[in-house]
Amino acid sequence: MAEPKNDDFLDDIEAAEAEELAAQTEEIDDAALEVETLRAERDEYKDRFMRALADAENARKRGDKARREAEQYGGSKLARDMLPVFDNMKRAVEFATEEQKVVSAALIEGVELTMRALLDVFNKHGMQVIAPQVGDRFDPQVHEAMFEAPVPGTKAGDIIQVSAEGFMLHDRLLRPAQVGVSSMPAS
Repeated sequence: MAEPKNDDFLDDIEAAEAEELAAQTEEIDDAALEVETLRAERDEYKDRFMRALADAENARKRGDKARREAEQYGGSKLARDMLPVFDNMKRAVEFATEEQKVVSAALIEGVELTMRALLDVFNKHGMQVIAPQVGDRFDPQVHEAMFEAPVPGTKAGDIIQVSAEGFMLHDRLLRPAQVGVSSMPAS
């Protein structure tokens, strides 16, 4: 049998080392790939978690806002339905003649006290009266023009008559004040 040459032996060792190095490199590449895959998966889960957290916070804020609005404006339908009651009580007091006030003083006083109590309830729940006066400027944000008429001594846009008071519920218009407006042309 022939003796292996020293070079062949070295070649075999180098080849074995090369194979072992390739195997280790392959293992490192597999481990690095697995680490990168896990990092990407972690980042995706973190992103999902952050989005879910933001969605939960937004839902909480929307819920708080809806709750506050329900507390403030939930009774607006009932409040609007109570306004004719106020109007009728006010008319009853305003149109009572002096003779009726003398004869029915206790009744008139009772209606006035009831009106005052109703206004206190309105105020307690955030309702404010819009009470324009004759001579005030017409404001379309809080007034509703029921008619226009040329009245001497007034300027166009002046309130000449108040038909019904308006009401605000917190910062929302519940009912505009109903007014007559001067249409007197500029002279």
